[in-house]
Amino acid sequence: MDLAFSNPSLLWLLPLALLPFVFGAQTAESYPSLRVIDRDPLSTAIGIGLRAIGAIAIAALILGLAGLHRLGESIERLGEGAQIMLLFDRSSSMDNTFAGSVPTGEDFSKSTAAKTFLKDFVQKRDHDRIGIAAFSTSPMFVLPLSDHKSATLAAIDAIDLPGLAYTDVARGLAMALSMHEEDIESNVDNIGGSRAIVLVSDGAAVIDRKVQEQLRAAFTKRPVNLYWIFLRTEGHSGPFDEPGPNDQDTAYAMPERHLHLFFESLNIPYQAFEAENPAAVEEATAAIDRLERGPIRYSERIPQKDLSGLAYLVAAIAMLLLLIAKLAEARLAAPAASARHLYGGQS
Repeated sequence: MDLAFSNPSLLWLLPLALLPFVFGAQTAESYPSLRVIDRDPLSTAIGIGLRAIGAIAIAALILGLAGLHRLGESIERLGEGAQIMLLFDRSSSMDNTFAGSVPTGEDFSKSTAAKTFLKDFVQKRDHDRIGIAAFSTSPMFVLPLSDHKSATLAAIDAIDLPGLAYTDVARGLAMALSMHEEDIESNVDNIGGSRAIVLVSDGAAVIDRKVQEQLRAAFTKRPVNLYWIFLRTEGHSGPFDEPGPNDQDTAYAMPERHLHLFFESLNIPYQAFEAENPAAVEEATAAIDRLERGPIRYSERIPQKDLSGLAYLVAAIAMLLLLIAKLAEARLAAPAASARHLYGGQS
């Protein structure tokens, strides 16, 4: 246990704890010598004990005033989990239901459905480090990779706020990758575990060839597992749709299909899930939960703990014992008064 003090200069007062061994607290009494009486070990022990309690009371008060506390520390543990970036589409279409309408009291918006089941996903995983980013017209940094579950849940709670119009998935992916990269560079201990990006989106956008090559190079430099939970709106195309005989098979005509093909061409572990209702979103998050359970070495941060209250409690108990001992102390009559009583008042 690493102990420290907020005001260490007060520790110079600790020698005062020796005062009870120098000065007695009992009332002085006048009585003849007791040398002819055998030594009483119990009385001797009680006297030493009371002095020790007095010393403890003084020392505990000084330690409390000095701000005794235990330093925070990091403990390395082994567990099962992953390092996951959640990447949310915050375009305005996410605020509609799976039927493409404005949500009513009975219907969930796609963003609300994603929020509900992703919070459940986070709560079930005790050892993950999870970061959050979002994108619409531009990417939005929300939360770095962290094992603070309360902060992660609070960030997920905010994803169903009204979104913007456009879906720039390429810049969102670039931000998610860079957040993984920055975490690796800043974490000198490299806690290990698989790294993943979970993309939650109800659409796609055309990615310029030059941007595609930049993303491909980034994925090659730092391979991650990629998952796409596609929230399909009723009547809209999805990543698994094949072009019909009269359809144009282009990124502009079928952006979801071509984004899916681009992800498959990255030569990284990739899996897409098509969800047409909240139940399908739950199934997708459950599948990712099963897939991303590898061994991980992580650090658990134990915060600083104030121990001054404990020191004051010890001092209070010690002083209470001394008070009880003082109240139980018996006073002896003066020898002269005792003699007058024995001899009928004659001197």
